[in-house]
Amino acid sequence: MVWLGVCSEGLSVPVIFEGGSMDAQRYIDKVLSIALECGNEMLGEHWTYQQDGARPHIHYRIQKCCIDHFPSFTSKDRWPPNSPDLCPFDYSLWNELAKLMNWKKIITKELLIQEIKHSVKKIEKEKILNSVNDFTKRLRIIKETGGEYVR
Repeated sequence: MVWLGVCSEGLSVPVIFEGGSMDAQRYIDKVLSIALECGNEMLGEHWTYQQDGARPHIHYRIQKCCIDHFPSFTSKDRWPPNSPDLCPFDYSLWNELAKLMNWKKIITKELLIQEIKHSVKKIEKEKILNSVNDFTKRLRIIKETGGEYVR
């Protein structure tokens, strides 16, 4: 599994999970520290951390950790549980990453991880910014259509 953060200033470093399943402690240890560090580095002290409704994200320990440590946090009660139309990765950036990867070169898990880390750095800043800016447009469309999917 790969975790990656996005904001108007760019992408975080990717966090690659190998072996085992995702649980609250693993998410706190591996993801939240990177998210906080990258967020502070890219955005300073005034920014909001937001997740989707994946099971590890809604765990009470993760919610508490985010409230306690992030400058601002959008809790699970204010975020749709499953909304690919509101996740820049789902509606844009995972596809950009996939297009930039050299799939012929990937013959082992180690090479896949290496290629992910390399290709993340190649995603154009303009594509990241456009994807983040589309979030607000998508919110408006979803509101106007009564919660329907963005087409």
